[in-house]
Amino acid sequence: MNNPNRKYALVTGASRGIGKAMAHELALRKINLLLVSLKGEGLDDFCEEIRDEYGVDAQYFETDFYQFESVYDVAHWAITNYNPYILINNAGIGGTKAFESVPPEYIDAIIQVNIRATSLLTRLLLPELKKQKKAYILNVASMAAFSPFAFKTVYPASKAFVYSFSEGLREELKGTNVFISVILPGPVKTNADVTARIEKQGILGRVGLLSPQELAGIAIRKLLNQECFILPGILNKINWILMTVIPNTWKLTVLSRVVRKEINTCKPVIPMLRVLKQ
Repeated sequence: MNNPNRKYALVTGASRGIGKAMAHELALRKINLLLVSLKGEGLDDFCEEIRDEYGVDAQYFETDFYQFESVYDVAHWAITNYNPYILINNAGIGGTKAFESVPPEYIDAIIQVNIRATSLLTRLLLPELKKQKKAYILNVASMAAFSPFAFKTVYPASKAFVYSFSEGLREELKGTNVFISVILPGPVKTNADVTARIEKQGILGRVGLLSPQELAGIAIRKLLNQECFILPGILNKINWILMTVIPNTWKLTVLSRVVRKEINTCKPVIPMLRVLKQ
């Protein structure tokens, strides 16, 4: 059993990309960490690195949110052994393929990780978060939430869910000790596959591009300052304004043409079911 007075931030998808950068940013602020990601992603070494570099506690839990019971297992581990007061729902998967060409399992994985894990983990931890003097939830959506795309289809729909879920729950919890924020990043070079897809899109695909470290710094600072709607970077703010005024039919056509350029760059579909990080 951990020290009951020691509080923690729980970060999903924490072994690389945005999640790993957020873990560094939280540790820099002397916040203890509960890190969640797939098995074999080096979380044990990363936790040791965090402890040595920042002098905070870091614990890890390896799981796959594509497995039905995994969200319950993570929640039980965190609640039983630790004292979480920050939840960052960062784990997510996506890709670029024609809808008819992907196996049903691919679609199911996006729904399980992006939608089910985010909403269910929030529900399971919420009673514990409400016991804290002040608690925070940060959900990682995407600029993709503001428009449908061809050749992605389920991914932007899942991020639209995360955005809508965050906004609705924040209103529901208004006046409580739990503050909810949602961040909507543009392109972020989180790993080699994502980087290749961004580069393939050309200039339009790189509008608002940020590194994971830049994004994490903005995200954690604004979360702790209780900013509810986070658009990181000036270009993403401009992009968001354009997305709100341009008719959906125009956006759909233009963005789908840009996204289509990714298809030949994407890795095979089945291995992407194992990607739990953004």
